[in-house]
Amino acid sequence: MAKPSSLLDTRVVYCGDNLEQLKKLPDACIDLIYIDPPFNSNRTYEIFWGETKEKRSFEDRHESTRAYIEFMRPRCVELARVLKKTGSFYYHCDWHASHYVKVMLDQIFGEGNFINEIVWKRQSAHNDAKQGSKHLGRIHDTLFLYGGGDGDYYFKHLYRPYDEDYLEKFYKHVEPGTGRRYQLGDLGAPGGSSPSKGNPHYEFLGVTRYWRFSRESMQELYEKGLIVQTKPGAVPRFKRYLDEGQGVPVSSVWDDIKPIQSHDIERLGYPTQKPLKLLERILEISSRPNDIVLDAFCGCGTALVAAQTLSRQWIGIDISPTACRVMAKRLKDVCRLREDENFWLHGKGFVVRDLPWTEKQLRTIPPFEFENWAVIALGGIPNKTQVGDMGIDGRIYPVGSEPAAAGKDAGQLDFMDDWYPIQVKQMDKVGRPDIDKFEAAMIRTKRKKGFFVGFDFSGDAIAEINRFFKSEHIVIVPLTVREILDETIAYRLA
Repeated sequence: MAKPSSLLDTRVVYCGDNLEQLKKLPDACIDLIYIDPPFNSNRTYEIFWGETKEKRSFEDRHESTRAYIEFMRPRCVELARVLKKTGSFYYHCDWHASHYVKVMLDQIFGEGNFINEIVWKRQSAHNDAKQGSKHLGRIHDTLFLYGGGDGDYYFKHLYRPYDEDYLEKFYKHVEPGTGRRYQLGDLGAPGGSSPSKGNPHYEFLGVTRYWRFSRESMQELYEKGLIVQTKPGAVPRFKRYLDEGQGVPVSSVWDDIKPIQSHDIERLGYPTQKPLKLLERILEISSRPNDIVLDAFCGCGTALVAAQTLSRQWIGIDISPTACRVMAKRLKDVCRLREDENFWLHGKGFVVRDLPWTEKQLRTIPPFEFENWAVIALGGIPNKTQVGDMGIDGRIYPVGSEPAAAGKDAGQLDFMDDWYPIQVKQMDKVGRPDIDKFEAAMIRTKRKKGFFVGFDFSGDAIAEINRFFKSEHIVIVPLTVREILDETIAYRLA
């Protein structure tokens, strides 16, 4: 894809506070913005980044609707600034603060630039409406769509297939020989029996009336088999074939895109992950190929994958280092993009900026973030188990043992027994007790080689690793954070 702008870089994931990163972008440089920020709620989210075993529970950071709006307002002001006058902005939210969000967006983008309130039916049932509750089930999210300012925003109408009930009712005729379904439409002039706007009046197939077409056009349609008279004297009707229709126009209620299910291949384990089809629809409606798409709360990267798949340029921002690494892995696995500075400079790859690449920064990030960083940095896959990891935080699959990572037939990795365990500890020095636990896990899972990541290892830990090899012929490879950061570990992973 050609670079669409000399003012900013695309195919970049920025790790950090989006408010600070947005301030660095020039005015009116983005064609389409989609954001799905943390909802204002009192719910406890359980997040499994990259399907890791580490379960993180936290109360929503916004203690009140007012605090939430105060958090979002400066960010939306910046988003409005970077949006082109011909661009479009989507804000995805749920019932907790949607009405306050709408008022805020009217103030920032202007009431006259409001286009649509889109309702996405994300599920058919909800356990918050169980027996005894005093409210209806909350089964939809809201997307507010705004234009950039001059009314000349890009918009493409999409169409959905007709449902079976509609087909049976309106396209009940089937043409012999071809099998094409059709309905019979009116050939009469608008306005019925009264003359209007010069519509011709003549006799055709024994029926005299005002017609929609001239006598010559009617005869031509009849000879082509497109006019049907069901019996002598009946008013002729016009064949409208199903396969020539566009379908049902997509409206502001989207009930045909299902949420992520536990068995879906695109599922990453993040409870508010949105389906790829939802983002693809948004991009198709409001952007063209090579347009620039920005997601400033990009989480696991669904908007970025959709943009890459549909040949759009993209920029992602997220404050979580683990989220940035997970979406980088997703871009590599799903989109077959290389995370490579050289490739990126030549318009082929992508880059991740501002990750915490110093030991000092890595010591301060949350333990689950550190664990995921280490596993993914080694080229491994975080543990899928969502409860106790039993001493194993991730797995490395040797080259050749891993099936294709894209498509419905890719398969899962669970059935394969060719893998190496990874254990990660965010501590100054890994001690012998930590090694002992990893040894037990390796014996239990019948592994002959494993990797242990820490900032440093005590003498007792190294001695135990050597003893374990001599007595059990099982290899534990100790890796320090510094070795990973310096990228000097390749030969030790072989």
